[in-house]
Amino acid sequence: MCLALPARIVRRDGDSAVVDLGGVHKEISVALTPDAGVGDYVIVHVGYAIGQLDAEEAARTLALFAEAGAGPLEDAA
Repeated sequence: MCLALPARIVRRDGDSAVVDLGGVHKEISVALTPDAGVGDYVIVHVGYAIGQLDAEEAARTLALFAEAGAGPLEDAA
């Protein structure tokens, strides 16, 4: 089973970015999402942004995780 999470980009430097997911900051690769910038939401899987999504879709997805009891994701949207 794979799990990919929506996260908001807070800093970008070339093909690297720092994302925020419920207050947790993590450095990831954004090489596969070249158009994603600061403030955008990306889908993160094993340290790579594998897709981009709009803020509404990210909020809906994060709400589903929160509803399922996924802990720190509850405050991410």
